[in-house]
Amino acid sequence: MSDRQQLAVVIGGQSTEHEVSVSSGQSVIREADAARFEVVPFGVTRNGAWLTPDETRARLERVAAGERGDIGDDEGGGILGYPQVLSALGEMDVVFPIVHGTFGEDGTLQGLFELADLPYVGSGVGASAVGMDKELMRSVFAAAGIPQPSYIVLTDDEVRQPPEEAIRFVEGELGYPCFVKPCNGGSSVGVSKAASREDFHEAVASAGRHDRKVIVEAAMSGHEVECAVLGNDAPAASGVAEIVTSGEFYTYESKYLDDTAQLVVPAPIHEVTRERVRELSLRAFRAVNCAGLARVDFFADDDGGEPQVIEINTLPGFTPISMFPRLWQEEGLSYSELISRLVDLALERHAERGQRELRREAL
Repeated sequence: MSDRQQLAVVIGGQSTEHEVSVSSGQSVIREADAARFEVVPFGVTRNGAWLTPDETRARLERVAAGERGDIGDDEGGGILGYPQVLSALGEMDVVFPIVHGTFGEDGTLQGLFELADLPYVGSGVGASAVGMDKELMRSVFAAAGIPQPSYIVLTDDEVRQPPEEAIRFVEGELGYPCFVKPCNGGSSVGVSKAASREDFHEAVASAGRHDRKVIVEAAMSGHEVECAVLGNDAPAASGVAEIVTSGEFYTYESKYLDDTAQLVVPAPIHEVTRERVRELSLRAFRAVNCAGLARVDFFADDDGGEPQVIEINTLPGFTPISMFPRLWQEEGLSYSELISRLVDLALERHAERGQRELRREAL
């Protein structure tokens, strides 16, 4: 019998970031320390079917061969319809869920692992839900006094037909250009930059195809920078990097497909500003109650103003060209070592939960 830890890597999912998840998952499967881990893949199709490890491996062989970018669109009936998969998942030592977007990093998958009493990489249910919903995230930032751009949220009928008062606020307070985003989503899917009223209506309609809530935020000037956070109770912040892209903003394509985004480390801003970004990254991490990992995105400049937090991502992209692993590689932590560190943090957090339960039983 192998004494290696069984590491479940859950990939795919039902969101628009399915292929990003597959790419991230392939990297984790390939780079995880083979001396320590026996990696067991679990796939979730675009329509919610859960695949056994053998089925997942067969689908990934087709992806590796270039036949397709996803692991299928089989119709699913919910996780309870797959007892064989649940049984196999329950035998794992630890889980690395690399499912991005809704039904993945929004707390739903994390809730499943909590109910199953399985250690898992990343933030818990509450932090994942807050980190996924930009309206909730912004409310938490505001309560914690974390600087952020001005914004407005449209919901339901307002998304279908933005009211005049919302348009007046956008044009009078936010101004053009402004950014329009789905409240629940990631990887820049459904994000647009609106330079006029006509653009604004088109952008809201586009974002509304991905979520019932749409956030409109003021466009910020300066350097677009990112900081990675790693840890549980005593998190550490990476260096600060600037993202230099060929387009107007950091799009899905530049994040995952064309490899044109450049990472400039350290970001070409004053050292005092960089340290402030690192400080605010840790504050945001703690405010949302994150665990394991997160990436915090900012606009920052040396004009004397505060860096502005754009968002925190509780499950950042994990492809070889993704910024989270690249930032830690700049700190001397290899991709494989980063996976091991994240697993250690997951096991640490799970053990602490068990100790709390023992103390409660002793009362």
